[in-house]
Amino acid sequence: MKVAVIGCGFFAQNQLHAWRDIKGVELVAVCDLDSARLAETAKTFGVARSFTNAVDLFAAGGFDVVDIATTVGSHRALVQMAAQAGVHVICQKPFAENLADARAMVASVKAAGKILMVHENFRWQSPIRATIKALRDGVIGDPFFGRVSFRSGYDVFSGQPYLAQGERFIIEDLGIHALDISRALFGDVMHLSATTKRVNPNIRGEDVATILMKHQNGTTSVVDCSYATKRTHEAFPETILEIDGTLGTLRLDLGYRLTVDVGGHCTVRDVSPPVLSWAERPWHNIQESVLHIQQHFVDCVKDGINPETNGDDNVQTFALVEAAYTAAKQAVTVDMAMI
Repeated sequence: MKVAVIGCGFFAQNQLHAWRDIKGVELVAVCDLDSARLAETAKTFGVARSFTNAVDLFAAGGFDVVDIATTVGSHRALVQMAAQAGVHVICQKPFAENLADARAMVASVKAAGKILMVHENFRWQSPIRATIKALRDGVIGDPFFGRVSFRSGYDVFSGQPYLAQGERFIIEDLGIHALDISRALFGDVMHLSATTKRVNPNIRGEDVATILMKHQNGTTSVVDCSYATKRTHEAFPETILEIDGTLGTLRLDLGYRLTVDVGGHCTVRDVSPPVLSWAERPWHNIQESVLHIQQHFVDCVKDGINPETNGDDNVQTFALVEAAYTAAKQAVTVDMAMI
């Protein structure tokens, strides 16, 4: 399977490392507007062909999959180029600038008869997967309440300075992951409400958000995110989960401890992710999930099936992002059937 990667920035390096680790995959081309960064990446990963223009990349061809690891403003044009070129597509989140674009992008890849996956990697973190499996195995019965929490004071702006410039920040960049985890755990959403706040005066967007949702299966979930939380022990990049079910509770706590409490019997399991050879703490949890999601994509392409975070699925997550901004701005509860 021959792969081309568009975008060689901060996070894309993880995707490049993951591609190099997957058996049966060959990195054949890289593309970036920054010629110096492009040359360094091509050298690091031993990629023979490099392009500063995506049009030239697609014209040259010679690959089966394109991994779009750019910022959101370029996504629609690049996804539609990929569809026209007849290649399978992975696209970084957030998938699109708006729902209309997202739906058009999904339609274009479907029309080409190719597979589309959004790089929504948080649900592929091994501690999250362990929790999802336990819930789906029915160990605590039917869930009726859940909390997905990501609270940190980590300086994400040093590696990705553009995050400080957008009018939207934490829901679009981090909350989208937490919302997707909630959907993976409890399914699609009927309605939601939300509040937001900007604590850091040096950014334009919100850095705190709390979202309340009612899922179609009857579960109530709370997603809360913060990049303004100050604590002695920095929690980045751990996601905390609390789930109440009819038979007991599940908790994924700091330190990657998964607790199952059922019928007066409590078990605690260490579900810490490994530190891959190219990874580093504290990012290793996210870096491992990149390898997992890309391996999942490769397996799906080989088998001709849709990935978990396919285009249609991710449109549902992206709709929650749009609804959360509407709910917070207008102080209303949003009916997802109307989005």
